Amino acid sequence: MSNVYFSKARVDKWKYEHSMPGKLEGLLKKAELNRYFANEYVAVKTHFGSFGAHRIVRPVFIRKVVDALIAIGSKPFVTDTVRIMGVEYLEVANHNGINNLSVGAPVVIADGLYGNDNIMVKAGDILKEIAVASLIHDVPAMVVCSHVKGHINAGYAGAIKNMAMGGVSSSHRECGWKCGRGSMHTIGEGRMKWDEELCELCDQCVEICPLDIISFSGGKMEWEEEKCWRCGRCERGCPTGSIGFPQDDERFMRSLAEATSAVLSTFKEHKVLYINFLTEVQPECDCMPAAEVPVIQDAGILLSDDIVAIEQASIDILDRTAVLGDSLASDEDIREPGDTFGKLHKKPYNIQVEEAERLGLGSRDYDLIELED
Repeated sequence: MSNVYFSKARVDKWKYEHSMPGKLEGLLKKAELNRYFANEYVAVKTHFGSFGAHRIVRPVFIRKVVDALIAIGSKPFVTDTVRIMGVEYLEVANHNGINNLSVGAPVVIADGLYGNDNIMVKAGDILKEIAVASLIHDVPAMVVCSHVKGHINAGYAGAIKNMAMGGVSSSHRECGWKCGRGSMHTIGEGRMKWDEELCELCDQCVEICPLDIISFSGGKMEWEEEKCWRCGRCERGCPTGSIGFPQDDERFMRSLAEATSAVLSTFKEHKVLYINFLTEVQPECDCMPAAEVPVIQDAGILLSDDIVAIEQASIDILDRTAVLGDSLASDEDIREPGDTFGKLHKKPYNIQVEEAERLGLGSRDYDLIELED
């Protein structure tokens, strides 16, 4: 049974140590970081968001992690893999408040400016091999800061999704999307399906594509198939359902666990620590070009060295946390807590956690230790 440390979001006293940043400091002290990290480079892995998608892990929290690592003699840097092209993605990070001045450490792209700086790693029965970002592959230690939220494909997105999609590149120099995160998103050849009769020629898919590879000519869609990352933004952004990519939900969830296992296989034991932020819990991924209003009340922050335990604890806590009105949840007539993401996205998201446990990444049995105010 693994320990999962938890600080709730509610403020009981008007003192700094009772604030969310103060409580994160308390969690980091409780973790005794020097048990995990020495005088070495430590990647602080997070998600930079997108232009318009601002509900990421706030820079103030990233700074607390960086400061705690520096205090024990480590050399931290903040990183993510390319979601749009590299220089532009660094501009996104800066736009959302993540830069060397705000977080107190260098901010770098883990898989290069073009997203193809990676190393192939064995990844299980489904994926076979997958392209792990070279910087994450090579760094000796990591703190994974995950914004817990919903996800159109994963249903629930936390530390496993952060590792699977965020520790893996979009493409590989030789085998393209089939060796990157696109191999998780799709089945078979992953060909886009476009229904001309449903299409209203609104150009939302053109605007939302991070690679600018969708266009229309004479009322017909043109798509640069070989360049496509299979990220699925076009499908999600289409208001009429005219665009689709094939996906087997169970295969996708299991492949998330496989990719996570591949990423973590590049680290020695006890060199990765996980912090899940159950705040601004929106229904969509932070890679979308806008942020929805939260669907679940802020619950708090969790910390553990067991990725399976922290994911199970996060799900359990959200299952008993109040649902927010005037949100996508209320649009779907979800009023009471309990499997909110399952009701919203109709995805068997627990499979990713169960498969991660089966692969030996941790245990769903945990001891939740709430820090006293």
